Amino acid sequence: MTPPLIHLAEAQKSAPVTDWAARIGWVVGLLVFIVFVYWLMRQGWKWRGTLQGDLPELPATPESPGSPLLTMSGRYHGSTTAGQWLDRIVARGLGTRSRAELTLTDQGLDVVRPGAADFFVPAAALRGARLDKGIAGKVLTEGGLLIVTWEHGGRQIDSGFRSDRADEHPAWVEALNELSTTEHHTSTTEHTSTTEHTETEGAR
Repeated sequence: MTPPLIHLAEAQKSAPVTDWAARIGWVVGLLVFIVFVYWLMRQGWKWRGTLQGDLPELPATPESPGSPLLTMSGRYHGSTTAGQWLDRIVARGLGTRSRAELTLTDQGLDVVRPGAADFFVPAAALRGARLDKGIAGKVLTEGGLLIVTWEHGGRQIDSGFRSDRADEHPAWVEALNELSTTEHHTSTTEHTSTTEHTETEGAR
């Protein structure tokens, strides 16, 4: 009777060792899978950046940007092709999320990003602003994001920002839309005047 009891006790003692080996193997397999997925994401990021290589360098802040109309401290959540919130733009550092300090002047929107590339959106490039809830894989509550639409290199871009004080968003939407409308009207008027002047000179 004794030998069977000894074998039973040995089997019970060896069971935890077998379980630990299985758990370690499962953890290692999971880590390998995570690393592989991360590698695929990095490759996809690089590939997207290569496809967007035609995007010109981002404008720098002018030496005299003018007096601030509005300022904001918050976060930059990324940029996409305008109207396509899943088509992320990663070229020129626009895919890097970061803290952001925004300053709006008559000359445009200055975006300062600690740890990432700063950029400036000239007033003439602004195409409007709105409140939304998501951009480039980031989803917040309704109206939680300030989306600024601008044009660069012949491409319409949506850039998403969130203020540390969300109640500032409506004032920014109003100011950005007013500035973009004013600039568009001025640009259209100047173009019309130039065209009329050229046609008049040609008719003489």
